[in-house]
Amino acid sequence: MTLIGIDASRATSPSPTGTETYSLRLIQSLLRSSSHRFRLYLRRSPPADFFPGADLRVISFPRLWTHLRLSWEMARHPPDLLFVPAHVLPLLHPRLSLVTVHDLGYRRFPRAHPLPQRLYLELSTRWSSRAATHLLADSKATKADLVTYYGTPPAKVTVAYPGYDESLTPVRDPAAIAAVKQRYHVSGDYFLYLGTIQPRKNLARLIAAFAQLTDRSTTLLLAGKPGWLYRDLFAQVRRLGLENRVRFPGYVAQADKAALISGATAFVFPSLYEGFGLPVLEAQACGCPVICANSSSLPEVAGEGALLVDPTDTAALSAAMTSLLTDHRRRASLAERGLSNLNRFSWEECARTVLTVIDAILERSR
Repeated sequence: MTLIGIDASRATSPSPTGTETYSLRLIQSLLRSSSHRFRLYLRRSPPADFFPGADLRVISFPRLWTHLRLSWEMARHPPDLLFVPAHVLPLLHPRLSLVTVHDLGYRRFPRAHPLPQRLYLELSTRWSSRAATHLLADSKATKADLVTYYGTPPAKVTVAYPGYDESLTPVRDPAAIAAVKQRYHVSGDYFLYLGTIQPRKNLARLIAAFAQLTDRSTTLLLAGKPGWLYRDLFAQVRRLGLENRVRFPGYVAQADKAALISGATAFVFPSLYEGFGLPVLEAQACGCPVICANSSSLPEVAGEGALLVDPTDTAALSAAMTSLLTDHRRRASLAERGLSNLNRFSWEECARTVLTVIDAILERSR
């Protein structure tokens, strides 16, 4: 039986962001959907019920885990094919390999990334795009960027849309929404952003757009883990005198997410660049109207279930927020179309696409 190795080092993060969520959910779906043998390589032991049926190789190593320790493992005990869903292909790897490239935002908006991070992403993505047998891309937009920036042959890249967290559903209970609002110290109407607090997410422009609203009773929640240059946003809020109306509640617990999203007037995601935009689907799953950028992969992902705006146009973003504050019918229509849009995405379908690619790679190698 064919042995498929998977770099699962990102799948057990205690506070997962998009790539960690992708890694965990896709691996779990692959284990349920395939007759292949799977060996997972991890830095730490996962919870007992995370990966049933898989052969787990827990490899502790302090630094350069991928290129030193995982490479050494590949040299000594290579699988038939190595799949890397959320990182970079190790320097030493089996003859057959598959790597997911999530986005090339560092190419589109280099100033939105610290220089060391930008250089690492450039080197690692260029390496994976050339050395891997085949690539997966989260979206057609990411595939197009691989072709444009690295000259990757289109036939070498397969688009496999990620799924979303199907445990997220609309919360209709007013008491549950009131309780979560109390926990996050918000009253009345509020707009919600959920994601890493960093420049690429275009939050400075979102704050400026929010400041233009004539309704002064509304709150803006910018929720998520702090990233690069997040303190600049605190300073902007102070300059605009919005300390009581713009909140940074930090990382949102999974147990609170559905109610917090469901209670929002709208979910606002004006990111300058996204390889996929998982938070848009999470908002749609909770029945929340979505405002998002009309660029990169976001129109492709949001479908007809979002109000699309130019992410560089502050006035347009403010007008979209005002529109959803005042137009209840439009909010309801967007929420309904968002729920319908979810039918295009599932982790099971993503796993089927990935397995088809794996089988094709194995077949060509025979």
